[in-house]
Amino acid sequence: MSVVTATVPRSVERQLFLLACIELAVFGIVLTTLGAVLPAIVDRFGISMADAGALFTLVTFGVLVGSLVFGPIVDRYGYKGMLCGATALIALGLEGIAFAPSMLWMRGSILLVGVVGGMVNGGANALGADLSAEGRSGGLALVGSCFGIGAVGVPLALSVRQGPLSYAPVISWSGLAVLLAVAFASTLRFPPPKQTRGGAALTDSRRLVGDPVLLLMGVILFLESGIEGVIGGWTTTYAAQELRLGTRPSLLLLALFWFGLTLTRVALGTVLRGVAPIRALFGGLTLALASVLLLIFTKNTSIATAAIFLLGCGLAASFPIVLSFAGDRYATLSGTAFSVVMTMALAGGMLYPYVVGVLGASTGLRNAFLIVPASIIVQIGLLAHISRNSRA
Repeated sequence: MSVVTATVPRSVERQLFLLACIELAVFGIVLTTLGAVLPAIVDRFGISMADAGALFTLVTFGVLVGSLVFGPIVDRYGYKGMLCGATALIALGLEGIAFAPSMLWMRGSILLVGVVGGMVNGGANALGADLSAEGRSGGLALVGSCFGIGAVGVPLALSVRQGPLSYAPVISWSGLAVLLAVAFASTLRFPPPKQTRGGAALTDSRRLVGDPVLLLMGVILFLESGIEGVIGGWTTTYAAQELRLGTRPSLLLLALFWFGLTLTRVALGTVLRGVAPIRALFGGLTLALASVLLLIFTKNTSIATAAIFLLGCGLAASFPIVLSFAGDRYATLSGTAFSVVMTMALAGGMLYPYVVGVLGASTGLRNAFLIVPASIIVQIGLLAHISRNSRA
């Protein structure tokens, strides 16, 4: 039985799960927008590659802040107010990105969507975990697959438009579409807060920081978030510079990465019923390692296309499976636990794209992308350590 089953009817529980899926799609829009429009921003404002990398740091810093604060909020006050308010601000921030008249305006809008996007991401995942107590890995994989819907949609929509400021209408309409999620959430009945004592959630989050198991989960997702940040943020630029592709093919390549990730997460909902989650994670990371090495060392467009798709497939399992471990371990404090581990995770997402931007400016993006396979090897090593300790 899920955490919320005793407090809301089954029909409402299904609606809440649908909302969690929708909110992850909204976060997909947030996280992929900057990477998709980055070449247009660079051309319009004349910024350097290092400055472009700093924009990724800014949005991921915002997501990190949002991830830090959402857990105590939802455990103390519940999901509804936080999800409705944060989603509405995402819509506002997307409009700012679409029509920014200056880089100052652009940076402010990017920071805003980062902060509230982090709150929505954490809240949706925690809600999905609460609603999937009997199979959190599969439930979170299904919720996480909806992230890819939003992530795929933006680059696909942008790929059919060409010319100066062609991204503005797409991002603007995306912001208006996000308001539909606010309207839906406002009509639902949410479960009551898990913590009824003031300050309890903050106290518990401090206690959880010292848990070595939770810290190890955070390290694994630190690496994973960094990898996804690099691929999601720099693929279009990589395709243009290293593969000599035009704007439209580069955007389609990015969309293919998110499509592979989304498709695999949908399949994981079924696969994880018969396969141990840690084995599925090993298999996915092995596929991701082979795929990214192929992407880095090939100059053939067809091979690179297959590699980017398979890379998305290989990376799909990491977040839902590791988050399911956290949800199982802290079922009564899922919001706070997710807040702790996601804050650690997104530090990697903040750091990696900036590092790749700096390295890319001096050594080229192909060499800078070597940070991805190196990080996957470390992840595999950490999982092997966990597996050995589990058997012991």
